[in-house]
Amino acid sequence: MAFDYDLFVIGGGSGGVRAARVAAGDHGAKVALAEEYRMGGTCVIRGCVPKKLMVFASEYGEMAADAQAYGWDMEVRGFDWTRFHANLEVELNRLEGAYRNTLRNAGVQTFDQRATVVDPHTVALADGTRLTARHILIAVGGRPFVPEFEGSDLAITSNEIFHLSALPTKALIVGGGYIASEFACILNGLGVETHQYYRGDQILRGFDQECRTHIATQMQADGVRLRTGTDIVRLEREGAAIRATATDGSDDLFDVVMYATGRVPNTDSLGLEGAGVHLGRKGEVVVDDYSQTNIPSVFAVGDVTDRIALTPIAIREGHAFADTMFGGQKRTADWDLVPSAVFTQPEFGTVGLSEEDAAAKGPIEVYVATFRPMQTLFAGRQNRVLMKLVVCAQTRVVLGCHIVAPHAGEMIQMAGIAVKMGATKEDFDRTVAVHPSMSEELVTMRKPVRKT
Repeated sequence: MAFDYDLFVIGGGSGGVRAARVAAGDHGAKVALAEEYRMGGTCVIRGCVPKKLMVFASEYGEMAADAQAYGWDMEVRGFDWTRFHANLEVELNRLEGAYRNTLRNAGVQTFDQRATVVDPHTVALADGTRLTARHILIAVGGRPFVPEFEGSDLAITSNEIFHLSALPTKALIVGGGYIASEFACILNGLGVETHQYYRGDQILRGFDQECRTHIATQMQADGVRLRTGTDIVRLEREGAAIRATATDGSDDLFDVVMYATGRVPNTDSLGLEGAGVHLGRKGEVVVDDYSQTNIPSVFAVGDVTDRIALTPIAIREGHAFADTMFGGQKRTADWDLVPSAVFTQPEFGTVGLSEEDAAAKGPIEVYVATFRPMQTLFAGRQNRVLMKLVVCAQTRVVLGCHIVAPHAGEMIQMAGIAVKMGATKEDFDRTVAVHPSMSEELVTMRKPVRKT
């Protein structure tokens, strides 16, 4: 059977674009890609990139205040959301253009409309056009959702927060994951009275407990009104404000209520089940290590598979798929010991096992250093850094490295290389410290604070 394309990609995010570019540009495949919204996907348009730019914006107030302690004659008169938002849109447009150029230069044909799966080799575009492909790749990512309850339609998600016409005076963030906690810090840093409700006992579930507690304590000290063990019963419109009633019976008025309580794979009405593709309990596309579904011609990468929901993982999955199917290189992505960063304030970088997970596997030693960093100490701030190594007591291999500090994301990238290589505590100890720096503590901790 002759097909219109060797590969048809549904979804123009990081994973889909990488797969299309490599398949066409590096391996000579005839490739098409359909994206119904904006090229670049969640990360570029409504996730990592705009969020990180908002993180930067939210940090300048304290930086300007610190500068005065360093002798600079500075005055901070407030944050201009309108100016920032206009500049943000310019940058996102530039990045979207770069993604389009990447596809164009690789010879990928693009369709700016929704595509759905008709059968294992056929897709349908929104305009009614049907196209065939030897292989179909699903790379549509995920989306935030708001659970159904009384007044839930009044809540926004992280998708909408980038498009607010004005910065709220008072906001409520519901959720305790990294997205909720990051946006609580962002809004607080921009001068918004920020409240965060989380139904669990501590934010950032799944991460190292000591680090979670350290971050939550610092967030509260910086002004975030964090309440754990608390959820929303209902939301009601009250004039221009929203009244939020909590599970403890209290209520308060907010300009904006943002829910960040989870994401779901974006597989609704995509035609996958009709084509025989198996979906998991959350609607995720079930795939093997080579990103192949139970239908041999249909594959999926990125957040839609609900493996590790990180942009660099989606990119590696897309690249491995293209190399395997069109480059004669049978290979998979590597999901082991993946470094990551949470852009709260303070920032959190982590790789490997938490203390709790490591202790469940066998005897460990835990090395911890907490201190006030030089830069902000001089300016009179009370914030503290935490550096932590979790070490196997038998092999001496560093099982986990956790950093809570300014620029922790930058530091964990380098530490991640050592952990990925299987470095021991003695390898860290033999490394000469870079002085004066925060990260030197990673190679100067000599005595464990705990053994389990």
